[in-house]
Amino acid sequence: MTALAVIAKECIPGRVKTRLQPEFSAEEAAWIAAAALADTLRAVEALPSTRRILYFDGVAAPEGAAGWELLPQAGGSLDERIAWLFDAVDEPLLLLGMDTPHVDVRWFDPVFSGWSERNGDADAWFGPATDGGFWALGMREPAGALVRGVPMSTDHTGARQLERLTGAGMRVRLLPPLTDIDTAADVPAAARRSPALAQLLRSLGTREFAS
Repeated sequence: MTALAVIAKECIPGRVKTRLQPEFSAEEAAWIAAAALADTLRAVEALPSTRRILYFDGVAAPEGAAGWELLPQAGGSLDERIAWLFDAVDEPLLLLGMDTPHVDVRWFDPVFSGWSERNGDADAWFGPATDGGFWALGMREPAGALVRGVPMSTDHTGARQLERLTGAGMRVRLLPPLTDIDTAADVPAAARRSPALAQLLRSLGTREFAS
């Protein structure tokens, strides 16, 4: 039994993916964010989760969220919002971001079979991001205290979060590193494994990014 959550925010121009500018306009950046979120939800919807939660900051939920439990994000800084979720869910939880639609869901096979107390496989799963952050975080026994206070959006966020887990005596298994879609340079690789994003780029005629 494992709950799956995707943390996301409404894809409004000027509010999301601002670092994609000036290569893309604010509106195009919002479209890219929406495509990334749609592909993320589509990629993971078949995982054998007991709950599918869209932990959402916004008003209008994306179309791809049909069938997902919509849970409004708590207030506060990012670490506090993530911590709130890990305090609110009382079963094993895997949290993903919306910026890695190119994830290979086969990586999660052991996550959904590796919580067994009998085999003692893992207490936590951690997916490092190449920018120093993290793109996935899972805990057998969710505890917000292990996230609250971790400095977010820095080049050492991932290292600090991993230290929190291991420092609590958790047996941590690592997922492969991924590159978030943060800048225009990150878009091409993601588009190769992200159908909605690739289609969007083709419609924009952005050949240098859709190739």
